[in-house]
Amino acid sequence: MFAVDMGFESVQAFLTALGVGLLIGLERERHLDVKAGLRTYALVCILGCLSALLAQASNSGWILAAGLLAVAAMMIAAIVSDPLDDGDPGTTSVVALMLCYALGAATWYGYASLAVMLAIASTVLLYFKAQLHGISKSLTHTDLLSILQFGVLSMVILPILPNRDFGPYNALNPHQIWWMVVLISGVSLVGYGALRLIGARHGASLIGIFGGIASSTATTVIFSRHARSDTNLVRTATVVVLLANIVVMLRLGLVSAVVAPSILLPLASVLGTGIVLGLLVTLFGWRQLDNHEILPMPKVTNPTEIRTALTFGAIYAIILVLSAWLQDVAGNKGLYLVALASGLTDVDAITLSSLRLFGIEKLTIGETVTAISLATLSNLAFKTGLVVVIGGPALARRTLPGLAAIAVGIGGGLFVFLSSV
Repeated sequence: MFAVDMGFESVQAFLTALGVGLLIGLERERHLDVKAGLRTYALVCILGCLSALLAQASNSGWILAAGLLAVAAMMIAAIVSDPLDDGDPGTTSVVALMLCYALGAATWYGYASLAVMLAIASTVLLYFKAQLHGISKSLTHTDLLSILQFGVLSMVILPILPNRDFGPYNALNPHQIWWMVVLISGVSLVGYGALRLIGARHGASLIGIFGGIASSTATTVIFSRHARSDTNLVRTATVVVLLANIVVMLRLGLVSAVVAPSILLPLASVLGTGIVLGLLVTLFGWRQLDNHEILPMPKVTNPTEIRTALTFGAIYAIILVLSAWLQDVAGNKGLYLVALASGLTDVDAITLSSLRLFGIEKLTIGETVTAISLATLSNLAFKTGLVVVIGGPALARRTLPGLAAIAVGIGGGLFVFLSSV
């Protein structure tokens, strides 16, 4: 004989299992030719929780396994005896019911929060079937290759690299360097994928946002060219370029939150001022747009190509060593010169190197925020040059006030921050 404590926690586990089953069952009930609906999923989830209770009390895992096999066999038998009208083999329904049983068991073993999270994620996957199929069909060979290449960067190369410091000033850590490559490639891949999915019919705002995530430089260049060749695109190009450069600062904040969370608030107090002022100017221009026109798309290269990743990793490593050396030889002035020079073309590398030096306590918060801010201002100056040279006077007249507002915001925020340090 065995005894089971039927206290509040036990009752809570069964109630959670019931809620999980009802959640998944609600989604499955929507289908006309359903073999298991709301009540079945709720009961199966409770069965999983009860089976886990009995397995624990009797110290026999076979009870839990037998229940899972019985649920799968029941669903398979139902589909075989009465196939679905749309010709679907029903494998998703079988797996969904088995998952529901397993989530019920997980709630008994104390993983209620995880079970709820998985139930929500599973329901989302089940509900957005058509959309997910549409995304899958729209993926090109290049898109799939990008995803696979990112898997190589993050799951194959990263784990085998040594996590030790090498080189001058112990500034080179292969694992840390490649982790930064993976981080930047992943963020850029999100923007790259989003651009591919939204297409050219979803307005300047989305193109500007995702273009800034993928490559603000490419977005600035392509819309500057089109604004020069077609004066009707000047207003649209202004909004896209400004949004892309505002998103750069949001992207830097995201990277900082991942690499050095303690510096996020000080950095946000500086970059946030530039974001706010830039958005005010951008919103004024956005109100005048026709968001239903078909727009050109930024020609962003695949951010996960091995050559691209290696190039960024090499630049990042060089800047790490150069920053450490100049910091040692010339102090802050040397570091700030590197920030201004490297920020012209790539603000990510100097940002990550500054965060890395901050993480190993070679830079203070003030020095790190200053270096990142100077690199951002330098990068903004470079984009301003692109707008003037490539976009021409018409685009420059509309865009420069917004870019200047961003620069003034960053400069003012940096002055206030340094005064308070």
